Parts: sequence; structure tokens; C-alpha cells
Amino acid sequence: MTRREVDILHLIVESYIQHGEPVGSGTIARKRRAKCSPATIRNIMADLSEAGFLAQPHTSAGRVPTEKAFQSYVQSLAKARLLMAELQRLRNELSAVATMEARVERSSHMLTEMTQGIGITAAIPDSSQTLDQIELIALADNRVLMVVATRDRMVHNRVVSLAEPISPDELASIRNYVNRNFSGWNLPEIHSELKRRLEQQSAAYDALMKKLTLLYSKGLLDIALSPEIHLEGAGNLVGLDLHLTREKLRELFQTLEEKKRILQLLDRFLEQPAGELAVQVGLADAHPSMSELSLIGVSIPLAGGISAKIAVLGPMRMNYEKAMSAVYHLGRAFQSLPE
Repeated sequence: MTRREVDILHLIVESYIQHGEPVGSGTIARKRRAKCSPATIRNIMADLSEAGFLAQPHTSAGRVPTEKAFQSYVQSLAKARLLMAELQRLRNELSAVATMEARVERSSHMLTEMTQGIGITAAIPDSSQTLDQIELIALADNRVLMVVATRDRMVHNRVVSLAEPISPDELASIRNYVNRNFSGWNLPEIHSELKRRLEQQSAAYDALMKKLTLLYSKGLLDIALSPEIHLEGAGNLVGLDLHLTREKLRELFQTLEEKKRILQLLDRFLEQPAGELAVQVGLADAHPSMSELSLIGVSIPLAGGISAKIAVLGPMRMNYEKAMSAVYHLGRAFQSLPE
């Protein structure tokens, strides 16, 4: 495209984002600083239509931008600079919560607040997480709450039922043994070493090791490496004209409720190198009900063997510049937090 064609195309996109109505040549003639006659603009719009950038809903109507037009527009945008005070506010809000789960939830809330879209944050653990410490708490009816904290700030809980009671003092001894011997080890190494120690014949005569064997058999340190995913703001889709039947809208909300589907969506469309923004306009390939939605996101590596994906899901007519800035800077704030 020529510079003039690009300029006119992006003015059409901006007008459509703002008003949601087909855009006519007269509207663009009034908006464009470098003046062109409506006839010239009509000819350019016809060329853009032939190239697949514009569609015409009705013969007498103006033109509406296609996914191809939105992609061109998005690529022309630079990430807006965020005031340092605002960036520090993001860091402070995230620093106020201690666990990774809480940070994931807070981030999705902040994205929704900043963009009025759907904020999505996922923390995806590595297969070799490193143990920070465990806590064992006695509950009623011979049950034990096992809490495992890893160095990536993930916290994993499990309640197990035992055939015989374990006293709080015994639980404290087991906790101290594991924390003293294995804090800082990665989990596969701990499993291997614990198995070796528990299989030693001398362990059969050690009361502490007997109790530890019992908890180990119940899944102590057997952490499911499932990602932490939080999505907020789905209600913002209500009232948008997404041209969906009631059944398709129901399908859309069901899709947004399935964490596995959300993770697949993030993995599929956020393939850029770490730290680089990805923008996908139109998500029909993920699900037919998402054909008029766009995804803006970034993947960032974190310390402790974990990666985070931060994204905004919104209508194709969203404010891309604002959403891109929010995602990029929240990713920077997230990554800059101390371990």
C-alpha cells in the first residue's frame, strides 16, 4: 500500500472503533489533514476493498474494516509510554500480595480495570520447581493439611486422611526434617533422595521416618504442576454487539469458564519471543464464537522456573493503543518484582 492508502485505511479503522458504523468517503475527507476529494477517497476505498482490507455490508453503505485492516492498524501502533508514577503504582499493587496465586488474581483485576476488557493472567510452573518449605497442620478426624511452598511463590495445599493419628509434635519434627534437608532442592531430586532414604532398612526402626513414609505415600511433595489461571471481566462482553445468537453467546461464556481452553488460547496466539507484545485480531480459529474478539498479550519469564502470560481479550473494536500499553507495562511491573 502507498502511504496515502495506509493513512486512509487507518482513519477508517479508528472511525469504526469509535462509532461502530460503516465509514463513508465523506467522513474520511473531513478527518484527513492532507486533503483529498471524496471521489479520490472512494477510489482508494474501492482498491482497499479489492485487496481484502474493507468490506461493504450494503451497496449504499460505507465500508467496514476487516481483520486484515485491524492487523495493519495494530502493527502501526507503538506502545504508549506510561508515566513512571503509574508504572510504580502497578509494581506497588503487585508487591502488596505475597503469593503467586494472589499476584495472578490481582493482575487480571488490574487489566480489566485499565482496559474494560477481559483480563487474563496465567502463571505456568516449570517441571522442576524448587522447594522453599513445607508446613504440616493436624486437623480433626486424623486428617493432615500439607502445605508446600516453592521458590516461584506458588503454594500447594492438600488434605489427607490417615488410618492412625499423628501428633502435632510429630508433624513438627517431620516438617523440620524436610525443610532442613531439602529446602532449595528441586522436586524430582527430593523424590529420588527421599525414596532412597525411606528404602534403607534402618528407616524401618525410626519412628520419625515411619511417619514420614506414611505422609509420603499419601502424596507429600507430589505437586500437580498445574498452571494458575485467572480471568476477570467476562461480564464486559454483555451489551457488545458481537452478532452472536443466544446459543453462540452461551458457548462463548462456557469457553471462557474452561481454564484448559484459555491456556490453549494463550499458548496458540502468544508465540512472540518473551517480552514482545502479540496481537491477534479475530479468534475464529480458536472458537467460532470468538470471531469478533481480539487478544493482546505478552509472555514473560520469571525467576524460580515459572513463566507468566498476561493478556487482554476484548472486542475487535477495542482501544488497541490503551490495551497494548496496559498489557506491556503490567508485564514489565510483574517481571520487576523481587523474588
